[in-house]
Amino acid sequence: MKKIPKDIIEKMKTYPDFYVKVWKACFKISAGKTLTYLQLAKKIGAPKAARAVGTALSKNPFAPIVPCHRVIRSDGKMGGYSAAGGIKKKLQMLKYEKETGKDASLD
Repeated sequence: MKKIPKDIIEKMKTYPDFYVKVWKACFKISAGKTLTYLQLAKKIGAPKAARAVGTALSKNPFAPIVPCHRVIRSDGKMGGYSAAGGIKKKLQMLKYEKETGKDASLD
């Protein structure tokens, strides 16, 4: 299993604990897979915090290494993507990952 690079772990220490918890859980989503904001909230033990999960992901300065592009809305729509390229880039990355099973952030 891949690990979050040490330099990113160090930088995460300057952010709120909740954000770090969300980002670490997000990092565990495999290439080609998606979770909803609600599913991610449940994974971190905060089932009523789907919106807060979205906020944490919108503040993710480590995208695409921390793959917030793999988190979508419960209705199947994409939600946001604050990294360069926006929703268009999110869709491209998800398509690539689903087709290849490879991590788009590494290629």
